[in-house]
Amino acid sequence: MKDLNTILENDEKAIYNLRSLYKSYGFSKYKMSKFEEYDFYVRNKDFLISDNIITFTDSDGKLMALKPDVTLSIIKNSKIREGFVQKVYYNENIYRASGETGELKEIMQVGLECIGTVDDYSICEVALLAAKSLECIAEDYVLDISHMDIIFEALKYAEITEGNRNSVLRAFGEKNTQALLNICKQENVSRDAEELLKKLITLYGTAETIIPVLKDISISKEFMVAVRQLEEISKMLNANGCGERARIDFSVVNNMKYYSGVAFKGFINGVPGGVLSGGQYDKLTSKLGKKAGAIGFAVYLDMLQWLEKSVPEVDADIVLLYGENESPSDIGEAVKELSKQGDSVMAQRGLPEKIHYKSLIKLEKGQVTMLENNA
Repeated sequence: MKDLNTILENDEKAIYNLRSLYKSYGFSKYKMSKFEEYDFYVRNKDFLISDNIITFTDSDGKLMALKPDVTLSIIKNSKIREGFVQKVYYNENIYRASGETGELKEIMQVGLECIGTVDDYSICEVALLAAKSLECIAEDYVLDISHMDIIFEALKYAEITEGNRNSVLRAFGEKNTQALLNICKQENVSRDAEELLKKLITLYGTAETIIPVLKDISISKEFMVAVRQLEEISKMLNANGCGERARIDFSVVNNMKYYSGVAFKGFINGVPGGVLSGGQYDKLTSKLGKKAGAIGFAVYLDMLQWLEKSVPEVDADIVLLYGENESPSDIGEAVKELSKQGDSVMAQRGLPEKIHYKSLIKLEKGQVTMLENNA
C-alpha cells in the first residue's frame, strides 16, 4: 500500500496527525453547526480576528452568520461542572471575507479547548499540546510563550492609564521600544518602571535564561505567580522533549478585554506568519455568562500551503500507453501488475500534455516495454 505521506496534502496530513494527538490525551471531538445568529458575533466582534462577517437571512427572517470563529460557539454551548474540565478538539471550516478584497474564504481550522476548572496542569498540558501540534507538522518549529498577567502587573506598576494600555500592548507586539518610551514619557512613568517595561519588551530566549531574570524583578505576588506558571510549563515541555523549541517572548500579546494568563504563538520554518495561536481567555467565558476558566489554541491550516511537499508531485507514478487494438482485459491485467508495488498507474491511448510521471510504459500485443524512467 502506498505511504499516506505521498498521497495526502500538507493540511490533510496535519488534520490526521493532530486528531490522533488530541485523542491520545483524552480530548473528544466537538461538532458544531455552520451557522450562528449574527448578533452573537456582533456582541463579541473585537474577539474575532476579522470583523468581516458573512451573513444571510434564514427562512424565518433572522439574520444569521457563517461562523468566523469556533471558540465563541464552543464556550456558548459548553456545560460547566465544578471540578471538571471539558476537553474538546475540533476540525471545522470557518468563513471569512478578506479585508482587502472582500473575497469569501473557507478556511479549515483545527484546535482544542479546555473549559471549566482550569488548573496549572491543564495550562501546562495545553502548552505541551501546542508544541506537539507544531511538531506534528514540521520538525523545525518554535513556540513563543508569554503571560498576560506579567505584562498587566508591569502596566499597573508603571501606572499606565487605561487609555494608553492598548498602545503599550501594540508596542510590545511590534517590539517597538521607541513607541513604548514615548508612551512612558507621556504618562510621566518613573525611571524604575520605564526600565522594567523596556526590559520586558526586549526579553527573548529559553526559559532557563529568562525565568531567573523575571524572578529578580518580583514586583508583586501576582507577577511571581505568573512566573511560576511559566516555569511549570517549561518543566513540562522539557520532560517531553519540546523545551529546546520553546521561547519566552512578551511580544505575544492578546486583547486584555478577553485574555489573561498564558498566551502563545507557533511558527514553522518556511511559513511567513504564525500557524498556531492561543492562550487563556477567562474574561471571555465570564462575558458569555460562564463561571469557568478556559484555555485553548487554533492551528491555521491555510498557512501550510507555504510548506514544500515532502515528495515531488506527479499525476501518476506510471503512465501506461496502449494501442487501439489492445483488449480491455490485457490493459486491466497490465495495470494490476504494474500497481502491485503501490504505484499509481494511469492508462492512456495517447500521452496527455503537461503530465508529470515517473515512468512511461508502452503496452503492445500484450507485452510491456519501458519507454522512459524518471524515478
